[in-house]
Amino acid sequence: MRVCSTGSPPGHERDFPMTDRRLRAFQAVAKHLSFTKAADALFMTQPSVTFQVKQLEEHFNTRLFDRTQGRIALTPAGAVALEYAERILGLYAEMDARMSGITGQEAGPLLIGASTTLAEFLLPRIVGEFKARHPGVVPRLLVANSEQVQERVAERRLDLGFIEGDSHLASLVTEPVCEDELFVVCAPDHALARHKAIAPAMLAEHAYIGRESGSGTREVVDNYLRKAGLSPEALNFVMEGTSPEALKGLVATGLGFTIMSGAAVELEARHGVLARIPLAPRLIRQLSVVTAKERIHGRVVSDFLAFAKTRLTAPAHASKRASA
Repeated sequence: MRVCSTGSPPGHERDFPMTDRRLRAFQAVAKHLSFTKAADALFMTQPSVTFQVKQLEEHFNTRLFDRTQGRIALTPAGAVALEYAERILGLYAEMDARMSGITGQEAGPLLIGASTTLAEFLLPRIVGEFKARHPGVVPRLLVANSEQVQERVAERRLDLGFIEGDSHLASLVTEPVCEDELFVVCAPDHALARHKAIAPAMLAEHAYIGRESGSGTREVVDNYLRKAGLSPEALNFVMEGTSPEALKGLVATGLGFTIMSGAAVELEARHGVLARIPLAPRLIRQLSVVTAKERIHGRVVSDFLAFAKTRLTAPAHASKRASA
């Protein structure tokens, strides 16, 4: 299994072997309105992306982008070309899925995206078990925040994604798969560690270390505080951490407290390295899987989705979350 921290999984171009590279490059530039960002997303060099788009423009004998003062925008012809490019790329993906289903093939890449909590603490064993049962499958796991995972699923650069909460993108289907409780986490000698449960109003009195904007955890916590009558801006936000591991390291120094998944801090709490205290009322969120609408998935994706949902709702996982 390959794990990527951000961006597209390696070998992306091989996932759709019949896809015209020019269309993929053009679509990426149109999406990001930047040749540099498109190159990063496709794991290509910027000159290569520029060359692919230039070839497409020469083929149609028209400009697809206006380039003025360091900015680019789609021309009217480019807007039409983008509509067809997205339809063509979608059809390639559907054809690949249908043919895999007809042949009964259970081999090839499986592109999975997951938010950090899911990717680091819940999914690795599930992906490993699935790989052991299906040796011909090559899973690739993209680790990013929930917003980034949703964007890549919507762009069909991932087969499916696991996120915290629900998707806000109309092009995606969201299906809840399990629950996850969030706790106040701090150093054992922190003032909050003395309490058996913590009301939201108590949090404003202490330094807070939270997740970055775009994180599913950040969104869930902010919504919880608002429902409790406390503005997120009322917290003494002293630092951001972009992963559960970063947050744990920061709060262990006594710098402040954080709010995170109990599953992410189970080991540290058991050994007394960190303290975790439930909120009152409890903060329980849905963990969900997102897939693109109107996309036909191959057998590998369908089998993994069913397998993952079964494992995430199994008693072993449920008991682990409860103990967290």
